Amino acid sequence: MILAGDIGGTKVNLGLFREEGGSLFLEESVTFKSGDYSGLEEILAEFCARTGHGARRACFGIAGPVREGKCRLTNLPWEADAVALKSQLRAEEVWLINDLAAMACGVPFLDETDVVVLQKGEPDPRGRIALIAAGTGLGQAFLVPDGEGRYIIVDCEGGHCDFPPRDPTESRLLQFMLGQFERVSLERVLSGPGLHQIYRFVVQDEPVVEPEWLSREFRESDPGAAVAAHGLRKTFPACEKALALFVSIYGAAAGNLVLQVMARGGVFVGGGIAPKIAPAIEGGRFMEAFLSKGRFRPFMTQVPVKMILNDRVSLLGAAHFAMGARFRR
Repeated sequence: MILAGDIGGTKVNLGLFREEGGSLFLEESVTFKSGDYSGLEEILAEFCARTGHGARRACFGIAGPVREGKCRLTNLPWEADAVALKSQLRAEEVWLINDLAAMACGVPFLDETDVVVLQKGEPDPRGRIALIAAGTGLGQAFLVPDGEGRYIIVDCEGGHCDFPPRDPTESRLLQFMLGQFERVSLERVLSGPGLHQIYRFVVQDEPVVEPEWLSREFRESDPGAAVAAHGLRKTFPACEKALALFVSIYGAAAGNLVLQVMARGGVFVGGGIAPKIAPAIEGGRFMEAFLSKGRFRPFMTQVPVKMILNDRVSLLGAAHFAMGARFRR
């Protein structure tokens, strides 16, 4: 058996996979709310007690930079150590990899029903693949074909690069954000909390008066999710404008990622936010910002763009990494 994990700032997904004939079959999966636990060890203890199963190998995609089998999570006060987890699980092998690296590992195994095609393009089967995913934070990763049927995984912390404004509105957004933070990274804007910050900017920039019913909803639930929901429903103009700006910045960031590595194999949009705002992503703003790269617009039209709907892609990727058939680092 292979134990796979997707360890994020909001939730932790764990899954047990059976390996048979070179394929993987999900036997059982459980989701935990990250904030309810002190660390990954506590969650694993509960998972093992609940399922009663052990695993020969385990791989965890974890939201933070991994170095020498150790990771301090970016958006949680947790630390993870592959050696300690190996001892706890009594497993033969345990790997920690970046969460976006795990998601990238799942990309080659997605079916047509797992994605929405935003642009068909002209895929190069030997081309590099880029991945961008906004959720609690913003992650990026790449797959580079090695010419022997496998992929080299390239993880990064590109979400913590500087936020680059493209026009006067985004320049004002940056100035607004600098009033909140000493430095504004791309993740400060392209994330769940970032969507709420964009909304707050729109309210001040217009300016408009926020209705009490919406203020109450922000207090009682996730503000970013509330902005997204009301933006989609068009129940409050500031939410609608904030969502439109978020989607445009997202598309531009995806396009920048393609140019940075010449990802002729395509770019995949993952994470928890995109499927929830799918109508806005598919509405045209995302792709227009993606394509708007001046003299490189013709090149951008050739790049496949797909949105991932499968919320277990990181689990699938971590399990395939542990199986070791298609990936090397």
